[in-house]
Amino acid sequence: MNEIVAEDNGDGKLVYIIPIEDNVERGLEAFIRRSTDEAIQANADHIIFEINTPGGRVDAALEIGAILQNLDAETTSFVTVKALSAGSYIALNTDNIYLTPQASMGASQVITGDGNAADDKSQSAWIAAMRGAATSKQRDPIYAEAMADPEVDLPDFGADKGKLLTLDASSAVEVDYAEGIVPHRTELLHQLGLSNAEIVEMETTAAESIARFLTDPIVVPILLSLASIGLVVELYSPGFGLPGSIGLASLILYFYGHFVAGLAGYEALILLVVGIILLVIEVFAPGGILGFIGIGAIVGSLFMTTDDVGHMSMSIAIALVLTIIVSVILFKTIGLEKGIFRHVILREATTTEGGYISNVNRLDLIGKEGKTVTPLRPAGTAIFDGERLDVVSEGAYISADVDVKIVKTEGSRVVVREAND
Repeated sequence: MNEIVAEDNGDGKLVYIIPIEDNVERGLEAFIRRSTDEAIQANADHIIFEINTPGGRVDAALEIGAILQNLDAETTSFVTVKALSAGSYIALNTDNIYLTPQASMGASQVITGDGNAADDKSQSAWIAAMRGAATSKQRDPIYAEAMADPEVDLPDFGADKGKLLTLDASSAVEVDYAEGIVPHRTELLHQLGLSNAEIVEMETTAAESIARFLTDPIVVPILLSLASIGLVVELYSPGFGLPGSIGLASLILYFYGHFVAGLAGYEALILLVVGIILLVIEVFAPGGILGFIGIGAIVGSLFMTTDDVGHMSMSIAIALVLTIIVSVILFKTIGLEKGIFRHVILREATTTEGGYISNVNRLDLIGKEGKTVTPLRPAGTAIFDGERLDVVSEGAYISADVDVKIVKTEGSRVVVREAND
């Protein structure tokens, strides 16, 4: 813990205030990195993080914690409402923690995208990270562990075995996790001895705000679902219209958000474009191989934009299931009569009604007489008026050089019997 000299008025000092609000995701990580880089380059004396978050992605929290641990300036977390889950981990990586009277911090167990507790391996790694963050700032790690592990028994703080620890403001001060309780920022600056310091408030840029929204764990599967469903519906639509535009826009937004957040590089974009080109070729030149390679390239580009393979797998699975359902519905209601399929599916039929016949029915041969060239067993060859024909008897054996008579023709099938019969 750092000793705070409240009497110092902070003249000549520079303080950066950085908000940490809403869900913790990779877009927030990009904002924190930019803001702290600017603060260090400006030789800031103190950096205050105003925290109000329900938590979020573990990977983003770990990266933010690493950023805070490497800062040269003194850091303070000011929890205005709540610092839960990943938010509590971020606060533990700062030198000082202050809370408003109504604020709380804790409840940091890892939860998967389906709302269940993560596997033991993930939980163990997260508990170790929580303990490490507390220890690095000379805080008792048992309380950080209790925030993430319900097996830790702390009944005095309402965290009996089976419950996660959440500290209110007074409890946080009692266990030396917080330096004090302050009602607002002005009092905080006074407590830190920075009342007269120069204040710089950081704000997210429009691009960063969009990136934070687009990289939210809830938004990602929605974007991927819209992209895949939109493109599938477009296959059943004439021309390029609204469904395709929505699908393409969703895909662009996904990669834009991850690109701004620093998660997607040009290699992922190139792989995506290659995958789309291969799929287009597959539509007009069906074969199967290019289509599978194209799908693999697109899926690969998506995995290149994330560090959370589990969440990405779940997002792709959700998009795939919804797309299959929509495809089945469209096929049953529309079939393949509209959209791009009408250009790649053969519709012409060589029907008899259309004047097409597979073989000429030689009715003019009926009644003609000739002589067998080969024995008929019952098929063979005979000559009629100098024309050699493949013929078949009515079933009986007929020797070679026997007079025969044509009694019936059925397309290319010519039926004969012995003339003297």
